Amino acid sequence: MKKIIVSLVFALTAFRSYADEGMWLPMLLGQQVYKDMVKKGLKLKPEQLYSINKSSIKDAIIIFGGGCTGEIVSNQGLIFTNHHCGYGAIATASTVEANYLRDGFWAADKSKEISTNLSVKFLNRIEDVTEKINAELKNLSGAERDKKYREVVAKIVKEIVGTSEFKDAVVASMFKGNQFFVFVYDVFKDIRLVGTPQESIGKFGGDTDNWEWPRHTGDFSVFRVYTNADGSPANYNANNIPLKPKYHLPVSIKGIKDGDYSMIFGYPGGTNRYETSYGVKLATDINNPSLVALRAERLKYMYNQMKNDAAVKLQLASRYASIANYWKFFDGETRQLLKFDTYGAKQKDEAAFIEWAKDKAEYKNIFSDYEANYNAWTPFAKGRQYLNEGIFGSPLVAYVSSWASLERRLARKDYNPEEIKKAMDAADKARKKFLEDENKKSDQQILATVVSMFYSNIDKSQHPKGFYEDLFNNYNDIEQNPYKMFAADVFENTMAFDDAKWKAFMEKPSAINIVEDPAYKVAKAFISNYSDNYAPKYTDFVNKNNDLGRLYMKGLFEMNPTKMNGTYPDANFTMRVSYGNVKSYKPKDAVTYDYYCTLAGTVAKYKKGDYEFDLPAKLLELYKNKDFGDYADKKLGDIVVNFITTNDITGGNSGSPVIDAKGNLIGLAFDGNSEALSHKLAFDKELNRTICVDVRYVLWCIEKVGGAKHIIDELTLVK
Repeated sequence: MKKIIVSLVFALTAFRSYADEGMWLPMLLGQQVYKDMVKKGLKLKPEQLYSINKSSIKDAIIIFGGGCTGEIVSNQGLIFTNHHCGYGAIATASTVEANYLRDGFWAADKSKEISTNLSVKFLNRIEDVTEKINAELKNLSGAERDKKYREVVAKIVKEIVGTSEFKDAVVASMFKGNQFFVFVYDVFKDIRLVGTPQESIGKFGGDTDNWEWPRHTGDFSVFRVYTNADGSPANYNANNIPLKPKYHLPVSIKGIKDGDYSMIFGYPGGTNRYETSYGVKLATDINNPSLVALRAERLKYMYNQMKNDAAVKLQLASRYASIANYWKFFDGETRQLLKFDTYGAKQKDEAAFIEWAKDKAEYKNIFSDYEANYNAWTPFAKGRQYLNEGIFGSPLVAYVSSWASLERRLARKDYNPEEIKKAMDAADKARKKFLEDENKKSDQQILATVVSMFYSNIDKSQHPKGFYEDLFNNYNDIEQNPYKMFAADVFENTMAFDDAKWKAFMEKPSAINIVEDPAYKVAKAFISNYSDNYAPKYTDFVNKNNDLGRLYMKGLFEMNPTKMNGTYPDANFTMRVSYGNVKSYKPKDAVTYDYYCTLAGTVAKYKKGDYEFDLPAKLLELYKNKDFGDYADKKLGDIVVNFITTNDITGGNSGSPVIDAKGNLIGLAFDGNSEALSHKLAFDKELNRTICVDVRYVLWCIEKVGGAKHIIDELTLVK
């Protein structure tokens, strides 16, 4: 495997790279992209952005938890990331009595920092494995290719990682399988909570303001990485020491102005910018509307339980936030794709390709094959969404589905008792975790509703055989809702909630106990129906799409051989850098949005005791006294809370550092704007904006609201 030392050579004019568009691999920027960065204002050399042998900005950028970005901001391993990225860890550390979500938390010193179950990853190196993988995949397609690919990837990862729990390797496919890189990480598992603002700061505006500008959210939290005494990764130990990083970001409190250069490093989770018109249509017509409708119901029932009970709010907070975030996103994505006719734009590009390929045997049938593939799958796509987002949107059904492997083991006549004991112990542990997180009142309503919605909205021929016939036979009181009766019966009689039944099962495990459980019957009916009838169709659809996508991209490379730079691969949770500018915008006629919003605007939204727009008394007092310390904008005489840039980001970039032309931290990216929510499938060059929390607001909240100046003293401040 060879280290990457060359620039990307793939380019497409069918998917043009407009100004500010692109999430680029920082180690493969190429001269054209770097020159454009300099033209926009960058003052750093390429090796200051990314270097194999010397410390650089890339060494300060981490994968935080399972799907966010963080940055190292001190020589003692201090991490800044978003509040919503640390949300689960903060909620886990909280109790009703010590409610850090509600009240905030700032460790008085390192000994008071709270251990978490989080881990972070630092990028160690990247290697090009394209030739190695392609040699194994030669002449393979479909399921055969997919199987072989997984085998090759597993072998590569094992060769790198071995048995180490502190190393990880991920093989990432670029340009739909035309290139492959392996990303090698060092994994650190002793991560401690240093501080968090009150939720009324960190989540100010709640779902109402989510994906909206103007925005007034202090979306940040603070953690720290700890290591063994020798600096190597380690599990939690009280004797561990703070990380001594290769590099940490200086923090600028000079402020920003319209037009300033901005750069964002991070781990964007996923885009599909090279999707076809068929994929766009499937998203707008079926997948997105189904997801939005089902999540809206789940959120409604959860919210009804959370709004009046602090304990329930704590219990459901993390799950609710996760569901709500992409409920609103996919609703907005659909509206934007339709508004700007992304489907029609894709068709025009495809028509040009079809004309070019008409006399080329390798490519001429690609789009007729695409059409046939989508026609074969589309009738079943809605049912799959209703299964994943509906039936398995019930936490109970999702949990009991995990009993399937235990049922299979117990059903075997030659089962190993020792193996069964381990499986039972694991099941018991999983049940305890499920019960900790479960809110029965909301879940029972969710189950009744999603089973009803599946019946009404999915073709009867795709229903689980006999399931609804039995439901209507058993629950046929005309004065009562059969779905509510059904759900009540399931919740009343499942052993998931019954300690006595569960104890008896643990003492004498039997497959029949699982098979006869009413909650498991629900899960099994829908799982079996999908697995037997539709999973093979979906697998065929995906494999065929992968083959066609890879060939289409290859054809586009051939169609545009003179364009050797300027195209980026889709985001896939590998390190990327985007660049642009701080910039105001005009979302519609007669409306202009400024590039910043202030603490004055935050206070103007304040509603005492409100679920989304409350504020801490300390913040209000400081604002009233104009006690801004070193953090007020000199021109405005106020604190800038959030600002916007033209940077191209997506999910996974949450917590990413926003960096100025000289490499200083100026903010944390945390959201996008509602006018450009099509960004996973299509970048909007006019309206796309990234919403960032200004680092001066972060520092003000830490020092003035939180009283934790000792944290500020760790930072390298640029004034």
